[in-house]
Amino acid sequence: MILTDKEKMLLTPTYHVFEMYKVHQNATSLPLELVSPNYTVDGKSIPAVSASASRDAAGAVHLSLVNCEPNKTLTISCKLAGVTAKTVTGRILTAPAMDSHNSFTAPNVVQPAAFSGATLKSDTLEIVLPAKSVIVLELK
Repeated sequence: MILTDKEKMLLTPTYHVFEMYKVHQNATSLPLELVSPNYTVDGKSIPAVSASASRDAAGAVHLSLVNCEPNKTLTISCKLAGVTAKTVTGRILTAPAMDSHNSFTAPNVVQPAAFSGATLKSDTLEIVLPAKSVIVLELK
């Protein structure tokens, strides 16, 4: 997750995902139902979107989403049953290409950024998931 070369150090994309997902540690898992189109390559299919949700000790709900589609933005709509939220904030991890990576000469090619593609309207959350992205939202 962290690479070193003498005095140099860099954080890998795996490190960033691990860091973003730490909000789920010591939190209560929340059930969710997800209907997703499939992503198919070489005759094999998986759901294009995967998700998980949890509630932390302070009551904030965290929703993690992954868009496996390398070239397609997907928009999902989520009913928030049992969750009352007034705000949504988030972070995204994506990259210019599927094989993008951090190196000692370019250590920040893949790094989290603020995400503003989620809209909260009453009990519905709409999220625009860019291609090849990992997103973690916080609902309060």
